[in-house]
Amino acid sequence: MKKPPCNPPENLNLAGPSISVAEATDPQRPRRVLAFRDLVFFYVVTGISLRWIATAAAAGPSAIAVWIGAWLVFYTPLALSVIELSSRYPNEGGLYVWSKHAFGDFAGFMSAWTYWACNLPYFPTVLYFAAGNALFILPRTTMHLSSDARYYIVFSVLAMAVVAILNIIGLDVGTWLHNLGALAMWVPVAIIVTLGLIAWHRFGAATSFAPSALVPSFRLKDVLFWSVLIFAFAGSEAASFMGDEIQNPRRSIPLALFTAGATVVLCYILGTVAVLLALPQSEVSNLQGLMQAISKTTQRIGYNGIIPFAAVLIVLSNLGAAGAFLAAVARLPFVAGLDRFLPPIFGALHPRWRTPWFALLTQAAFGVVFIVLGQAGTSVKGAYDVLVSMSVITYFIPFLYLFAAMFKLQREPVGPDVIRVPGGKPVALMMASLGFCTTLLTIALSLIPAADEPNKVLAFVKIVGSTGIVLIIGVLLYRLRKKWVTAEPAM
Repeated sequence: MKKPPCNPPENLNLAGPSISVAEATDPQRPRRVLAFRDLVFFYVVTGISLRWIATAAAAGPSAIAVWIGAWLVFYTPLALSVIELSSRYPNEGGLYVWSKHAFGDFAGFMSAWTYWACNLPYFPTVLYFAAGNALFILPRTTMHLSSDARYYIVFSVLAMAVVAILNIIGLDVGTWLHNLGALAMWVPVAIIVTLGLIAWHRFGAATSFAPSALVPSFRLKDVLFWSVLIFAFAGSEAASFMGDEIQNPRRSIPLALFTAGATVVLCYILGTVAVLLALPQSEVSNLQGLMQAISKTTQRIGYNGIIPFAAVLIVLSNLGAAGAFLAAVARLPFVAGLDRFLPPIFGALHPRWRTPWFALLTQAAFGVVFIVLGQAGTSVKGAYDVLVSMSVITYFIPFLYLFAAMFKLQREPVGPDVIRVPGGKPVALMMASLGFCTTLLTIALSLIPAADEPNKVLAFVKIVGSTGIVLIIGVLLYRLRKKWVTAEPAM
């Protein structure tokens, strides 16, 4: 076998350290523009999605117990693992770097590839939710579009273009959208909590909160939605993908995660309770539930002017979330491009804005493809459910790598600056195991189509087929690029 080329990366050592942006030969590197405030907002906008409040409320008061359980068995292990792993290896690429250190090149590439690919169906779900709530800005003239697939497709494509352009111009510019989205997350939750309390005071609770209603059901259709609420707590890993663009990451990431984590769980629980105070669970929709609660409650108490304002905020919050994830995941193919597992253009920066422009454009283009494919052969709600399931499965495969890396890397010595999980190695191993098992359960549940899906066979084929295609493409890309790099003449 010929020696790989000596230009960086110098080799493809399976156990060797991952190349960081600082080690790249290109002097135009991304700048450290994410301050502590930006990081908190980033974790909020990626950690909270208002659509999950509607999903939880549609399941009834028992969702409150599921929220708490998901926070304990998934968010807590994930946040603690991210804090330690990002402290051990605070480099650009995050998950890619951690998996590569623990298991070698193939694991690093596949963890990055699946995480990158999972955002292809993720973007349509976020943008579909934004499109559904945008109808409340001018409800008298637009509500007839609520079941029009063409409207959802056009809205999602245009929104994808906007968030991609902002991130290509620069992370410092895109951060304004992320921060605005985070602020726009809090206000609608505050509005619905306030309205829910007013409605409760005037008319009583629309939903019974008897102790028996708070106990989760173990019927299959109820168990299936647990995976969605677990999925809702993901996102705390994303900022670490931009490790070389965060100011003082070892200090900022833990503090930002703790601050944002408390905000995330409170918003989910309080928002769910408020929606159920205002509406019976039978009247809550996954696509428009939060705006339905706001709209119907304001009609009851006479504050109709709030409706368009709240709708604008919900749309902005989801555009901010889409922009934040687009910015984060683009750093994965960027670092893989530097490591020569993807064509070199993925590792190139825009000459003016110093952003991974090609990775961003590629992500946006494939996101548009998934918007169209997800809608094929089903209703708007059916497309939304299928896209959610596709997102959950593909998204959670990288978490298997993350928790496994957390487990294995406990064998390695750590420096004095590394922030460990409280309790040291025993607690770290326990958290990694708990997170790994929760991830496996979530993937298994997501394979089962929703009970009200009219074409369960087609939905299952879409979910399993799309996931399988993503994995096969990743393996082929790895093998092709590995073969190409090792076949290059020695320098």
